[in-house]
Amino acid sequence: MAALSRLFKPQFSSLFQRSLSTTTVSVSEIQPQRDKSSKPLPPITDDPQGSRNFQWVFLGCPGVGKGTYASRLSALLGVPHIATGDLVRDELSSSGPLSHQLEEVVNQGKLVSDEIIFNLLSKRLEAGESKGESGFILDGFPRTIRQAEILDEVTEIDLVVNLKLREDVLIEKCLGRRICSECGKGFNLASINAKAENGDPEITMAPLLPPPQCSSKLITRADDTEPVVRKRLRVYKEQSEPVEDYYRKQGKLTEFNLPGGIPESWPKLLEALHLDDYGDRKSAAA
Repeated sequence: MAALSRLFKPQFSSLFQRSLSTTTVSVSEIQPQRDKSSKPLPPITDDPQGSRNFQWVFLGCPGVGKGTYASRLSALLGVPHIATGDLVRDELSSSGPLSHQLEEVVNQGKLVSDEIIFNLLSKRLEAGESKGESGFILDGFPRTIRQAEILDEVTEIDLVVNLKLREDVLIEKCLGRRICSECGKGFNLASINAKAENGDPEITMAPLLPPPQCSSKLITRADDTEPVVRKRLRVYKEQSEPVEDYYRKQGKLTEFNLPGGIPESWPKLLEALHLDDYGDRKSAAA
């Protein structure tokens, strides 16, 4: 946990350890809640402290594209993209002490425990710190109110981006995902043409096909089966959507409904985040 203690507020290092070791101590017992009546904050486009880089969070259902857009913004803003899903998968492939425990949890569509996630996050931040990284875009974390409260007490989150997409499209996207077993890059074989219905807009997304050298090496993630995908979406709604309200009350939440695939959504997302004037830096991330 050393990296978290150095990156986050030093006065809360003991709180961080205490919060992970017990479920009976609430954040409000340690520090008064911040004022929830303040006006919403606009999206932040400059270094908010003058001494560190952006500290953003990306929320959204499994399969919505958090990794895709967070990684593009990472290149644009010059901060590391830290996806907790990638941390879990890296640990699974490492055959480390947690791999068997994580395999059972992931394949059943359950949420990984807070303690494991924070341990993996601390390990990743420590590795980044040794390379001179500053700031972060967290992807897929926090997923519960408890995680959000702990994170809120040990660091300052500047902006929370909530990506939204209709459920039938999410399921189709997840079932179309493939990974190249050799290079590790992700692709999607789904060609989505969802008609407008029940107030939901029409959504069209072209497949993200692999190059010839990867096409014969594609594999499907073990958790990308329809029963597991539906369970993950249900678990997200039950446990993670309250996190949206948590940040909404702080005035830090920006919600963005994806209008389509990357070509349609990327420029509109930049506009929503007040980043559409980044010029040459924007083209470098595209």
